[in-house]
Amino acid sequence: MSIEIKVPVLPESVADATIATWHVKVGEQVSRDQNLVDIETDKVVLEVVAPEDGHIGEFLFEEGATVLGEQVIAKFIAGAVSGKEVTKAQAEAATPAAETSDESSDALSPSVRRLLAEHNVDASKVKGTGVGGRITKEDVEAFVKSAPKAAAPAAPAVAPLAAGRSEKRVPMTRLRKTIANRLLEAKNSTAMLTTFNEVNMKPIMDIRKQYQDIFEKRHGIRLGFMSFYIKAVTEALKRFPEVNASIDGDDIVYHNYFDISIAVSTPRGLVTPVLRDTDTMNLAEIEKAVRDLALKGRDGKLTVADMTGGNFTVTNGGVFGSLMSTPILNLPQSAILGMHAIKDRPMAVNGQVEILPMMYLALSYDHRIVDGRESVGFLVAIKDFLEDPTRLLLDL
Repeated sequence: MSIEIKVPVLPESVADATIATWHVKVGEQVSRDQNLVDIETDKVVLEVVAPEDGHIGEFLFEEGATVLGEQVIAKFIAGAVSGKEVTKAQAEAATPAAETSDESSDALSPSVRRLLAEHNVDASKVKGTGVGGRITKEDVEAFVKSAPKAAAPAAPAVAPLAAGRSEKRVPMTRLRKTIANRLLEAKNSTAMLTTFNEVNMKPIMDIRKQYQDIFEKRHGIRLGFMSFYIKAVTEALKRFPEVNASIDGDDIVYHNYFDISIAVSTPRGLVTPVLRDTDTMNLAEIEKAVRDLALKGRDGKLTVADMTGGNFTVTNGGVFGSLMSTPILNLPQSAILGMHAIKDRPMAVNGQVEILPMMYLALSYDHRIVDGRESVGFLVAIKDFLEDPTRLLLDL
């Protein structure tokens, strides 16, 4: 029984998709729910699984092809692959090689072989016009003349420059193109400005050291820094609603809820899944939600729902060792907070020099909607919450 393999229904905001990777070959036996192909959209990677035990009968689109929602991309044959079917599939796959082998030996005259070798031409690419489809000298000469025009648009995968040097050229993925376009749009369409501050992380580090074991036994997850960052950001957003707003045409939209985007580095690129209603979450719930999103991002399991929305973004370049940065806005949001590496530095405390674990904070914001007073006040509020975590518990 033949079954059509179709592209899943694409989200409303996604026009088309790209065949990223076929995980099976024609004629290869697969089991029900086995992943057949990865389909990449501007936001997420969708998996299409086998509807039944069986095998792919025919590919209608190869890797790199652009497809639409619910478009048929392959023919699937349900049922076990018989020995004859496997033999036939293997024979079909081997036929071009066999024909090439024949053409390159008995079917080619010595003069044609010599001409092919001189011009480094693959005989299988030359269409023969002689008796029985044999290749003639005229066929090779015609192919050589037309080859430069045919090969001009395609760039070599590896271009040797000189002895010991090479270049590798690969097409950008849809996700990488989307990231590039959105970053350029943010730079070119907003009045982006960045303000800095620094925070003493010793109070939070002392809390983690004191309660880490108890917290992990109680909640089944380690107490990290991200939960404190998210709680501090959420409380600061309550006090500065302009930072939790966005511009829509000539209107300013103030959001009365708190959905925080978390920048996550994945093998396919940087993505920003969303933690929803962070004002209702405790530290343990935030830690678990951040871990789940990070694992889904690493495994390519993030859905469109995971990526949609978000009023403010937190990015932590400190996990990679970044000491300071100027993060770029995640449109249509009006601000993004950059966290950085925690470093011991000599600081002046009550007239004395102390070595303290310090971290730089960077807030990039859209100056069209957020003024300097709000941006600096927002950043100072986060600093105060992190340096005195008790304020988060007492709502001070």
